[in-house]
Amino acid sequence: MHSLPNIPLASAPAVELKGISRHFGSHTVLQNISIAIPRGQLFGLLGPSGSGKTTLIKLMTGIDRADEGTVAMLGEPMPQLKMLQAFGYMAQADALYAELTGKQNLAFFGAMFGLKGTILQARIQRVAKLVDLTDHLNKQTSAYSGGMKRRLSLAVALLHEPQLLVLDEPTVGIDPVLRQSIWKELSALSKQGVTIIVTTHVMDEAEKCDRLGLIRGGKLIAVDTPKGIMEQSGSTTIEEAFIAFGQAGGEEA
Repeated sequence: MHSLPNIPLASAPAVELKGISRHFGSHTVLQNISIAIPRGQLFGLLGPSGSGKTTLIKLMTGIDRADEGTVAMLGEPMPQLKMLQAFGYMAQADALYAELTGKQNLAFFGAMFGLKGTILQARIQRVAKLVDLTDHLNKQTSAYSGGMKRRLSLAVALLHEPQLLVLDEPTVGIDPVLRQSIWKELSALSKQGVTIIVTTHVMDEAEKCDRLGLIRGGKLIAVDTPKGIMEQSGSTTIEEAFIAFGQAGGEEA
């Protein structure tokens, strides 16, 4: 096993945001968001395109900086270079090398995580099997379909077996059968103690999360279990609840 950075292992949340705001010029993308995500939880951020989900993910991972407020990951203030190996990250845009094969991409990113030799090869086979890419590992990534590239990006995020996974719309472009299989694996990883933060705009995916944060117009309008969110809004589906909370938020604004 490669060594992870020296980070506090006690009771600090996996991710904690306090009073986060982010502006681009005169446009406010995120407004005064505070949330603590406990370790071992499968936490979903549900919201439409343009709601601020991706910006929030970038602040959590240290890719971007907040204009106001603080971000901590595993008890450490972010951003910090040493924390890059502490989590697995899957962006909306696939950051892959088109001229390399799938296996070469995995080997490259594995080496960046400090993996080598038989451990690296075993991990490559494991994650390739998980995302159903075993038969395509020797193909050049430029020949992959959009869905295959998404699956390879997820494999990269899982490669170093991180205790925190941050996944931005991980199942976009993936067929329903494989999407179901991936969510089954995410649920299993969560039960093993891995913290998973996932953004989605798909309602049935949101219902699979332990807790949900509903985000709309850069504001966190509700945080609870899927059942709790439906009960609070008097709704029978997550979609109805999201609409109800969004209307209430609009009236308050």
